Amino acid sequence: MTSDTIQIASDALTATIAPLGAEMQSLRTSAGADLLWHGDPTWWSGRAPILFPIVGKAADDRIAVGAHEAEMRQHGFARRSTFALESRSDTACRHLLQDSDETRALYPFAFEIAVTHALASATLSVSVEITNRDSRPMPFGFGFHPAFVWPLPGAESRPHEIRLDNGAEPAIARLRDGLLPPERLPSPFTAGQLTLDPAQFEADAMIFPEGAGRGLTYGVLGGPELAFAFDNLPNLALWQPPGAPFLCVEPWHGMAAAHGATTQIADRPFSLSLPPQETARFGYSLTARL
Repeated sequence: MTSDTIQIASDALTATIAPLGAEMQSLRTSAGADLLWHGDPTWWSGRAPILFPIVGKAADDRIAVGAHEAEMRQHGFARRSTFALESRSDTACRHLLQDSDETRALYPFAFEIAVTHALASATLSVSVEITNRDSRPMPFGFGFHPAFVWPLPGAESRPHEIRLDNGAEPAIARLRDGLLPPERLPSPFTAGQLTLDPAQFEADAMIFPEGAGRGLTYGVLGGPELAFAFDNLPNLALWQPPGAPFLCVEPWHGMAAAHGATTQIADRPFSLSLPPQETARFGYSLTARL
């Protein structure tokens, strides 16, 4: 952590947020137990990156907006950009990223991204506002990529599961060469319930393009759990390097490029087109029940 990392706290949780990517670096209970993955690069150096202006990969790491083409690495550039601290209190902080010469070389738009982290007792809320400051419609995808410890504190050696609030059995997509194929596979959920197993991630992330709903619970039935609610995030991915001591719960509005599609961001599944001077809002909350 650097000296400009921000700490916020409630009676039940403490979080730290770094200016690089406006990325949460830790989330701990009042007893000092970690809920967020700590970023050990042996497994994965990320913790909770924010994905913009694409989610997932582009073919050959190339994207286009109209006639403008550029290289863009997986999940976009926001996670590698330094945000400015706009405001802070004991329980919340807001970071801001605005376009620059560097971002416009990759993505030719004037924009603003505001990221707010807030704590209220045992609930963390992360909200994002993306504003198009340009004179043209702005295509983009957006997503969250937080990683939470597996097992949760107090739930060692107990099976963990995902329970969808809507009780659905959404079809699964498996990336091929990092891109989204047209095929959908049978759901691993039964009546909204999925018992987690590292073997499920040997074929990379489990991606649910449609139907996972607006909320889920991760944890142990009758034991420690994290309850999530999503705002304007219709897609879901679950991911870990097989056997890693964390699980990524990733709500998105956007997907990896489809096989055989153009390099245009606007052609990516679930991309948005934001009119000039308008703002799109996204967010998630989690409540720790430990």
